[in-house]
Amino acid sequence: MQEIIDQIKKDVGNSSDFIYREIEVDQKKVTLVFNEVLSSSEDINEFVLKYLAQIIEKKIPILSLYTYFMNSMPGHHIKEIKDYKELIDSLYNGYTIVITNNQEIFGVETKMSLDRGIGEAQNEQSLQGPKDAFTENFNKNLGLVRKRIKSKHLWLDALTIGKETKTKVGLIYMENIVEDKLVQKVKKRLQKINVDGIIDSGYIKEELEEGFIKIFPTILSTERPDLVSMALLEGKLAIIVDNSPYVLIIPCFLIDLFHTSDDYYQKPVNITFIRIIRLFAFLIAIFIPAFYIAVTTHNQEALTLDLLINFTAQREMVPFPALIEALLMGITFEILRESDTRMPSSMGTAVSILGGLVLGDAAVNAGIVSPIMIIVIAISAISGLLFSSIEMISAIRFWRFLLLFLATLLGIYGIFLGGTFLIIHLASLHSFGKPYLAPFAPYVPSEQRDALIKTNPSKVRYRNPLLTSKNKVRGRSE
Repeated sequence: MQEIIDQIKKDVGNSSDFIYREIEVDQKKVTLVFNEVLSSSEDINEFVLKYLAQIIEKKIPILSLYTYFMNSMPGHHIKEIKDYKELIDSLYNGYTIVITNNQEIFGVETKMSLDRGIGEAQNEQSLQGPKDAFTENFNKNLGLVRKRIKSKHLWLDALTIGKETKTKVGLIYMENIVEDKLVQKVKKRLQKINVDGIIDSGYIKEELEEGFIKIFPTILSTERPDLVSMALLEGKLAIIVDNSPYVLIIPCFLIDLFHTSDDYYQKPVNITFIRIIRLFAFLIAIFIPAFYIAVTTHNQEALTLDLLINFTAQREMVPFPALIEALLMGITFEILRESDTRMPSSMGTAVSILGGLVLGDAAVNAGIVSPIMIIVIAISAISGLLFSSIEMISAIRFWRFLLLFLATLLGIYGIFLGGTFLIIHLASLHSFGKPYLAPFAPYVPSEQRDALIKTNPSKVRYRNPLLTSKNKVRGRSE
C-alpha cells in the first residue's frame, strides 16, 4: 500500500491538492486518496467517511471492504481499480480511491460539479421553441438529448481522446436509422486523432473536416438539444465533447445553414417566406458590393442615366478608387463587429452602434467615402449576420472580398466568373461522403418539402434517402 501511495506522490509531483488520509478500520489500515479541487467534500463525508465510521462504531467484521461498499451503497458509482493507470485516471475524474493493506483498491465517485447549470442558448436564441441549451457537462448534455428521445435505439459510443487531457467524447446516433458505414467512418476518424489535448468540440471539428480549403462549414456546431434531436431522427450523428457546450452534427448540408430550430415551431407559410429571405440575404451579402463596383467602374451602361449621374455626383469628392473605398468601409465594419463581440455585453452593442453612426457620418462629411458606398456595405454586412453559424458568416465575408477584387479587375464578367467559382466550390464539397448541395444537387424530390419551401410536417413522410436506407418512413420502426 505504501509503495502505491509513494508512486502516486511521485507521479503527481507531490501536489498539495492531492489529499492522503489514513484510517484504521477493523484492524486494517485504509488510505483515502483524492483531489480536493475535483472531489466534493460533502460526497466524501456522506458516501465514504460515513460508511467507514459505521464499521468502526458498530465493530462490523469486514472480510472485503469493496464488497461491503458495493452492498451498502447501491445508489453510488463504485468501481474496482484493476491497474495503476486506471487509478490515476480515476483520481483526475473526481473519484476517491480507497486503498487497504490487503491489496484491495477501489474508487468511489465523488466528483464535484464544476460546470454552470443549464441555461438559455446564447447564439441560437429561440422565439417559440425550447429554451434549454447544452452546458460543459458531458452527462447533462447527453441527458438533454435522452430526455427528448426516449428510445432504446439511441446508442452511445464513448471514446477518450487527448494524450494529456483525456477528454471524454461521445458519438450518439439512432441505431435503427443511421447508416452503419457512416458510424464506422466517423468512429475511425475519431480514433485516429492523436493530439495532446481536446479543450473544446472545435478541436474535434477541425480534425474531422475534409478538404484542404475549409471555408464553408461541413460539420454543424450547435448549442441546442432540440436541433440535435431532430438531426438524430433524420439519420445523422452527433458528437458530444466533455467541457464543451457545443455539439457537432454530421453530416451537414448547405441547406442546413439556412434552417433554424424555430422553423419547426411556426406556420409553414411564414417559414417558407423567411427561408427565401435568408437565401436572398446570402446572395446580397456576397454579390451586392461587387456589383456596385462593377457598374460604377466598368459597366456604366448597366445603369440608367439618372442613377449614373447620382452615383457620379456622390463620388465626385472622394479621392479613393471604389475598391479602396469598399475595403475601407468593409474592414471598418468587421472591426466594429469584432469589438461588439469581445466587449462586455453591457456596453458592447452601444459602443458599436455609436461607433458606426459617428464614423459613417464623419467619413461622408470628410469626403473619404460616398453615402451610397456606406449603404451598400451596410446592407451587405447586415445580410451576412442573418446566419447564426460564425463559420458561415466568415465564408460569406471571404467570398464578398474575393468578388470585390474580381469586379474591380473584370467588371460584371468578374462577378460571373466569381459566381461560377463559388458554385464549383460548393458542388465539390462533401460532408463524410454526402454531397454538400443536396437535396438540389443531386436533386432529391422527397426532400423539397423541407428544403427551401416548408410544408406541413405530416406531409414529410420519408427521411432523406442520402442519409438512411434502413428506416425510410417516418413514424415506423423497422
